[in-house]
Amino acid sequence: MRLVVKEHTVVESHPDNALEDLRLDHPFPELKKHIQSYDLENMEKRDHSHTPWIIVMAKYLEKWRSEHNRQMPKNYKEKEAFRELIRQGIRKNENGVPEDEENFDEAIKNVNTALNPTKISSGVEALLQDENSKNIKAQTPSFWLLVRAVKEFVEKEGQGSLPVRGTIPDMIADSDKFVKLQNVYREKAKEDAAAVANHISALLQSVGRLPESVSEQEIRLFCKSSAFLRVVRCRSLAEEYSTETINKDEISSCMDNPDSEMVLYLMLRAVDKFYQQHGRYPGVYDYQVEEDIGKLKSCVNSLLQENGLAVNVKHDYIHEFCRYGAVEPHTVASFVGGSAAQEAIKIITHQFVPFNNTFIYNAMAQTSATFQL
Repeated sequence: MRLVVKEHTVVESHPDNALEDLRLDHPFPELKKHIQSYDLENMEKRDHSHTPWIIVMAKYLEKWRSEHNRQMPKNYKEKEAFRELIRQGIRKNENGVPEDEENFDEAIKNVNTALNPTKISSGVEALLQDENSKNIKAQTPSFWLLVRAVKEFVEKEGQGSLPVRGTIPDMIADSDKFVKLQNVYREKAKEDAAAVANHISALLQSVGRLPESVSEQEIRLFCKSSAFLRVVRCRSLAEEYSTETINKDEISSCMDNPDSEMVLYLMLRAVDKFYQQHGRYPGVYDYQVEEDIGKLKSCVNSLLQENGLAVNVKHDYIHEFCRYGAVEPHTVASFVGGSAAQEAIKIITHQFVPFNNTFIYNAMAQTSATFQL
């Protein structure tokens, strides 16, 4: 299966295992004020055990940084020491046994993920520096206008950071404390989205477009998803098939394993060459199989030679392609058809990231792979 699209932009990419945007390493003023409003040392027992773990971690993180030259816990040893610091904060009963405080357990559990530095990923940084976000014109798509607005936000109001996402995970806490913390992040997200909206308004005005051509809902969704923006740009079929622009490096590196799915790609290309020469597919009739093995092998060698590919294709694959005679088993057709439908939905809805650009399914081994060819 081959995807050919010049440029496909994705706002809602729905990445797996996305980290929360908590900003504990660089808390914004409203969050810092909210954290300071808690006094863990002098709390009632129930309040102490129902304080959101984000607050618990932030309080002990401030203590850690004051003792470590304002540095965050970075390596395994330091994070273990930080976990122990939090663990020591669990209250004990009159017998010296630690109380059952699940919020502290949650804080200890989330040390690895919550302490990741707030930074812009290389993929998003590349989009912010993309030419499409620099050369804004009247016909520039909304996606690139929003990228430019976010870039200006990062350089000004964001002070090097993307807009706050405005969400926090579920956690053990009483409703009042959870809602107040949630609102701190939500209000900051609204504030950041408003700043981006101002940049959008100025950009639209500069190119003579109406302010309502980019809606407030679009801006908010874009800001919320700004850490996960993706752009897929596929090479054309002409580039793939040209002997001058064929992706030799991708093919050669994959063929270091002679049973890689890449061998199926080469065989399919050779079968196309066979069809061009003989007006039929190899091995369509049983009596042609033996004869067509030699002809298909010649097509394989010709394909490799024309494209300067110093790789070997096992004879077993040539024999197998002649033996099956271009049949289409319904199980394979069903799987590939379902995969194609899924990719079509991604393209139409601009949600999730389609593959780039070739997908190969090996039904014999029940494996699959994607390649940029």
